[in-house]
Amino acid sequence: MFLSPTQAAEVRERFGTPCYVYDQATLERTAREALAFPNAFGLTVRYAMKANPNAAILKLFTDLGLHVDASSDHEVERALRRGVPGARIQLTSQMPSRNLKAIVERGVLYTACSLHQLDAFGKAFPGRDVCVRMNPGLGSGSTNRTNTGGPGSSFGIWHEHFDQVVAIAARHGLHIRRLHSHIGSGSDPSVWQRVAHMTLALAAKLPEVQTVNLGGGFKVGRVEGEKTTNLQECGAPIVDEFRRFREHHGRALHLEIEPGTYLVANAGAIVATCVDVVDTGKDGYVFAKLDTGMTEVTRPSLYGAQHPIEVIAEAPAGDVVFCGPCCESGDVLTPAPGDPEALAPRRVPRPSIGDLVVVGGAGAYCAAMSTINYNSYPQAPEVMLEKGGTLRLLRRRQTLDQVIQNEEI
Repeated sequence: MFLSPTQAAEVRERFGTPCYVYDQATLERTAREALAFPNAFGLTVRYAMKANPNAAILKLFTDLGLHVDASSDHEVERALRRGVPGARIQLTSQMPSRNLKAIVERGVLYTACSLHQLDAFGKAFPGRDVCVRMNPGLGSGSTNRTNTGGPGSSFGIWHEHFDQVVAIAARHGLHIRRLHSHIGSGSDPSVWQRVAHMTLALAAKLPEVQTVNLGGGFKVGRVEGEKTTNLQECGAPIVDEFRRFREHHGRALHLEIEPGTYLVANAGAIVATCVDVVDTGKDGYVFAKLDTGMTEVTRPSLYGAQHPIEVIAEAPAGDVVFCGPCCESGDVLTPAPGDPEALAPRRVPRPSIGDLVVVGGAGAYCAAMSTINYNSYPQAPEVMLEKGGTLRLLRRRQTLDQVIQNEEI
């Protein structure tokens, strides 16, 4: 935890709870680690902004030299409005773009993620350069819900449809200059390396490819027992792969990676308050109800993800199940690992009503992927802990008026 008890108390006093807090020092450190990823012939690091699209985080990363990977037209527009040049934004979207012409004309790089997307791009921009995302046939994820490769995933163009990719590109005179693959958020670097090898095999069949984007999915350990990917160890074999590719095919390929979780996961925390404590008898559980839950962090209820939880109190230790404020049985912050259906109590100082509780590992896929406005709870504020220790507000707490402002009666 990067927040001290004193800082957590200041967050509650100034901004209320629940409240997201991001750590500038951690964000800068992880960005520099990513920028040092091993490469043979040049590197571009793209921040997968879906992990956390906050404007201050975007600015911090782009100021450090990172580019941006956007997953929707809306994310593209959001990045453009925050001053990111179009040439430093890549659109890689499940949904066909509804603003394709405007986006491309503003210099944004386009990645076709399906045969339909590739054909639509070719019709709109015949003769232009394009990137193609392929599903190499293998994926990696801690659960099926974090796996974006292999036959169970809709992401990218299935590798057996390669001939159709070539045919569509030829029909429209497209030049496939960039090749993309991303296999999910797994914990095994060897799988990532195997997919890199498979992706390079596809690049060998595309003589105009100059850049290979190997995605992200670098695992981050949030709790004890989880491992964080060592980027140097993960990337070193890729250097050799790229060098062998040049020896055999005469092309020095530029490498792109697009981490999201790795950059922001452990740079974020949620400061919360224990609002109630209940139990279900001697053979049951002690439940600490917090004013944060799936409305701020959906990952535990979605797929049993684990987050560190610190109770800021001096109290006897006990086994506690933490749950959120929603009228929803799945609003549990301490499920069994990988199993959102099971409860896994934490051994912590037993909280009392009013105690501060900090949920860590909340920088990635929390504010960006929460169930805000369920039970009409307003969106929580976001704050930056600057390197000098100052807490700076990044986003104000949503009001009920803002929650209902678009309703028509």
